Amino acid sequence: MFIDSSLAAQAAYSSVLSAARMAQLNRSPADLPGGFASKQVNGRLYWYYQRKGPAGLEQIYVGPDDKATRALIEAARNESASANQKHLRKLANAAAALGCYTVAPKHFRVLKRLADHGVFSAGALVVGTHAFLAYQNVLGVIWGDPGQTVDLDFDHAGRNLSLALAPDARVDAHSAIESLQMGFVPVNSGTRYVKPDEPDFDLDWLTSRTRTGGEPVDCPALNVTLQPLRFMELALEAPIPAALLGSTSAIVVNLPAPAAYAVGKLLVAAERTGDSRSKTKKDIAQAAALIDYFLQRDPDTFVEMVAQTRARGPAWRKALDVGLAALHRTWPRVGEALAAAWPQA
Repeated sequence: MFIDSSLAAQAAYSSVLSAARMAQLNRSPADLPGGFASKQVNGRLYWYYQRKGPAGLEQIYVGPDDKATRALIEAARNESASANQKHLRKLANAAAALGCYTVAPKHFRVLKRLADHGVFSAGALVVGTHAFLAYQNVLGVIWGDPGQTVDLDFDHAGRNLSLALAPDARVDAHSAIESLQMGFVPVNSGTRYVKPDEPDFDLDWLTSRTRTGGEPVDCPALNVTLQPLRFMELALEAPIPAALLGSTSAIVVNLPAPAAYAVGKLLVAAERTGDSRSKTKKDIAQAAALIDYFLQRDPDTFVEMVAQTRARGPAWRKALDVGLAALHRTWPRVGEALAAAWPQA
C-alpha cells in the first residue's frame, strides 16, 4: 500500500525538518507579519508592534524608547532572521520538487498562522487525514491511495495537562483564526470553525473524553473550546515533531506517533455511527496503509501498540476487535499479515 520515496526526497525532508526546527527556536519579531511604530505620549516616545487584524490595525505595546527596547527592535531587523527564512524556503522548494508531500495552499495558510501564534508550541497536534498525509515525509514513503480531505483537525490534552507538550503556554488560537479573515465562524460551542462558502472546510478542535462526558471543554492554553471524543488520548501520549511543507515555506507541528494513529483509526472506525459511518472506509484504509508499513519495516512497534491498547480495558478491547474485523474484511492481505505477526489479531 506504499512505495518508498527517493533517497534524495528523504534527505531533503530531513534537511527541511532540521532547518524548520532551528527557525522555530530562533524566532524573532521579524518572523511575524507587521512592523514597529513609535508614538508620543505625554512628551515621551514609546514603541508598539502593529499589524492588521480582523478589526483593523492592532497595536501591541513593546516598551519605552530606551536601550532595551531599541535592542529588541534592532534584533528584529537583523538580516540573519530574514536569511534563515529564505534558506528554509529554498529547502522546502527543493524538497517539494523532489516529490515530498506539500500541504494545499489554503490549508497551509491556516496552519502557518496557527504556528506563528504558537499554537503547536502550546501542545496542539495536527490529527486526521492531514497527519496521515504528512507521514509520507516522516516515514519516507508515498501512499498508494493517499485520500483527500478539506477539514483541518487539531487535538489537545485540554484539562489533562500532564499530556500536553507545554502546559504553561498560553496562546490565542481564536484570534489567530480571526486574523486570517477567511470567513471562519465558530459553531458547536466553539469546537468547530466553519466557512459558509466552503461547507467542507472545517477546523475541528478535539480532546480526549473523560468521565465527565462529552460536553465541550474550555481550553485556556489555546483560547478555544475542545470537543471530547473517546480514545483520543492515544494520539496525545507520545507525539512527534514533523515539518509540514507549503508552497513557500515549512512549519513545525506535532503529530501523533504513526503506530498510535493507526490503532486510533481502528478504534475510531468502531465508533462511527449515523452519517459518520461513511468515513469508516477511509479510517480503515489509512490504518491498513500504516499497518502494512510497520509489518514490513518495524513489526514490533505496532504489535506492542496493539498489545498496550488491549490492556487498557474492556471498552478498548471491544472497539479494537471491531476495527480489526473491519480490517480483515476490507484489506485481507494486511489482516492476514498482522495475524501472522501477532496471532491474537
